[in-house]
Amino acid sequence: MTGNDLVDALAAAQGLTKADAKKAVDFLFGAIGDAAARGDEVAIAGFGKFATKKSPARDGRNPSTGESMTIKASTKIAFKPAKALKDKVNG
Repeated sequence: MTGNDLVDALAAAQGLTKADAKKAVDFLFGAIGDAAARGDEVAIAGFGKFATKKSPARDGRNPSTGESMTIKASTKIAFKPAKALKDKVNG
């Protein structure tokens, strides 16, 4: 399912124009992204949790040259599905 598919489904289910549904979908994902950028956890009941996780710097190796290098520290975003979503997916 793509973002446009979500927009179409929301518009059909709620009787919205596609433009209004797109604004709603864009706002929702924008709010989740903004919260993640601040380091906040986003928990959606029955769906799951989005949380950030710090990954420390570490030593690595360039696979093409074999040269040692340092991989920079980064922040990753992780999604943990709720039990209700897991149950729905697994039947």
